[in-house]
Amino acid sequence: MSPIGKAFPRKEGRKKVTGKALYVDDLSFPGMLHGVTVRSPSPRGRITKISFEGDIPWDEFTVVTAKDIPGANYVALILNDQPYLAADFVNHPEEPILLLAHRDKYLLEEARRNVRIEIEEQPAIFNLEDSLARKEIIWGEDNVFKKYLVDKGNVDEVWANADFIVEGEYETGAQEQLYIENNGAIAIANADKGVTVWGSMQCPYYVHKALVKLFDLPEEKIRIIQTETGGGFGGKEEYPSLIAGHAALLAWKSGKPVKMIYDRAEDMVATTKRHPSRTRHKTAVTKDGKLLAVEIDFVIDGGAYCTLSPVVLSRGTIHSAGPYVCPNVRIHSRAVATNVPPHGAFRGFGAPQSIFALERHMDKVARTVGLTPEEFRRRNFIHEGETTATSQVIRERVDMDQLLTRALQLSNYHEKRERFARENAESNGRFRKKRGVGFATFMHGAGFTGSGEVYLQSVVSAEATVEGVVRILAASTEIGQGTNTIFSQIASEALGLDVDLIEIVQPDTAHVPNSGPTVASRTSMVVGKLVESAVTGLKQTLIGSSLLPHEYGQSEFKRACAEYIARFGSLKTSSTYQPPPNVHWDDEKYQGDAYGAYAWAVYVAEVSFDELTYAAHVEDFVALQEVGRVLNPVLAAGQIEGGVAQAIGFTLFENVVWKDGRMANNQMTNYIIPTPVDIPPIRVYFEENPYAYGPGGAKGIGELPMDGAAPAILNALENATGVSFNEIPLLPETLMVKLL
Repeated sequence: MSPIGKAFPRKEGRKKVTGKALYVDDLSFPGMLHGVTVRSPSPRGRITKISFEGDIPWDEFTVVTAKDIPGANYVALILNDQPYLAADFVNHPEEPILLLAHRDKYLLEEARRNVRIEIEEQPAIFNLEDSLARKEIIWGEDNVFKKYLVDKGNVDEVWANADFIVEGEYETGAQEQLYIENNGAIAIANADKGVTVWGSMQCPYYVHKALVKLFDLPEEKIRIIQTETGGGFGGKEEYPSLIAGHAALLAWKSGKPVKMIYDRAEDMVATTKRHPSRTRHKTAVTKDGKLLAVEIDFVIDGGAYCTLSPVVLSRGTIHSAGPYVCPNVRIHSRAVATNVPPHGAFRGFGAPQSIFALERHMDKVARTVGLTPEEFRRRNFIHEGETTATSQVIRERVDMDQLLTRALQLSNYHEKRERFARENAESNGRFRKKRGVGFATFMHGAGFTGSGEVYLQSVVSAEATVEGVVRILAASTEIGQGTNTIFSQIASEALGLDVDLIEIVQPDTAHVPNSGPTVASRTSMVVGKLVESAVTGLKQTLIGSSLLPHEYGQSEFKRACAEYIARFGSLKTSSTYQPPPNVHWDDEKYQGDAYGAYAWAVYVAEVSFDELTYAAHVEDFVALQEVGRVLNPVLAAGQIEGGVAQAIGFTLFENVVWKDGRMANNQMTNYIIPTPVDIPPIRVYFEENPYAYGPGGAKGIGELPMDGAAPAILNALENATGVSFNEIPLLPETLMVKLL
């Protein structure tokens, strides 16, 4: 029986529910110290004095400043502009300035409160509009980390002859990842043996690269081990390089193991969040509803340092034109600097921001032309053989019309739209609630953008033991999404063995190859394909050595493994990424095949609006997507349900309150997220269209559900109220101001 498409239990589930799984804060080492970070109280300025005050035995403490860094004082990532510790100047509140370590973590907190940092304040910028206007130059020559231009056809020639020109502006706010487990790391470090770090992370080789530079050591002297990780959502993509470096610097100077664990307040106030955005659309359309030209200006707020803003901007840029065909497209995009803590990776990676703007704008264009949202989209959906905004020819079978038809049927969209219109009009003040229904149609590219996967050259290895157990060695991490289970199913399918005979090795840079980061909806499709290829190599090696027949059972496989290892010493194969055929990308022109494959989706939201409290509530949600073949239906549905719930928070609840560049509501008591009573039934459906270059036919799925909920909900709210809302989070007070 094929394991693909079956709901196998979580590979690591038993350990987690019995408490045997060890998270970083469960680990302890002899003589271990605890470490903390002392941070900037100011958004921007020059450090003039650091003093150590209070009745504190300062001689017992390990103190690390920028002067103690043995290598380069920057987090090695893209632009290498973010220091591990500010030496002279700070660019955002909570920027790390010095580190403390002590065996008593309670005395350590008292000591942290008694470090005084004096800063000569300089003017700061706190939003992207002021950054674009160059109110102050705070980064480079123009405050711009990165810019892109996508240009297809000739947009300028279209405006004069268009029947309609529709413009709109749309905004999204920051969002906190709020993973269950806070950031944490433990380090052991010395000049002889090098640096070893255990941590909660998504990308061990990111941390490895960063610490090689920080300590100026050979690669083999840096070892990064991923512990069990309680969620990431992108928030543990790049940030662990910072906390791991801090723990390692303290261990290096003290000569003892050092543990650093953030509490919730510090984790929220200091770490990265989703990039706020502003998108402007200008669309030319014929009177019969055909797109002629699209011009988009997409800007994201990167915060004080670059981090991953260029690649977040890239994905947001490419997705901003959506699943529609248009002969003339121009997209300008920029990531700009502000004096808030750096923004970074978050599920969706720029696409939720630009897709929100697009799908709100598509409803506006449809209304202007006099078509229903459904009919307008049907007239413009992209099909096989047509080209995207980057001139990528769609070679896979795409049927957005069928997806839309099925989603509208499953949600009872047409009946609800008619009934809600009648009931809302007939209420005459008798009912406090109005209802509406709306939808969004969208796609999400799986894997790194453009040449990213080719540049990474990811590797996965597989090795067999004498007992016939197959061990998968990859740096892709299990962070709650089901990596271990999916890899086991893929390997089981390729080998014809029970899932129980597959073991996933815990990511450790000393033992596993670099399969790339656990991001970008790439784990199943890209790395899973490498798993499939690597274990197929094992099988072919055994068959080629005449120890295993072409048709075999588990006992024969075990005997073959034992005999091969007895003869040759080890049985191990590796697989390196190769792009699918006919995939080409031009980085300079920003044209070509942006992604090997896309997942396609239609999400439908039913929303109620309370005219007394101005609260909006999602009553029902249908999520239909085509993601290739579904590898594990329970895990796949869980990804969609969780992503939609997170997107509902992004849309209606989660409001990061900024005060002079600092998050003012950095606790779970005042950063409001949806509770179970705020989440509707999320009805998840799949269309299966196997992708030839994915393992078992699978494509990416993890980020997709973050993209479509926000515009579907706001489209439904407009249907309920007759008023257009173009910013999120859309809180009751915002609704009140808009509707009064």
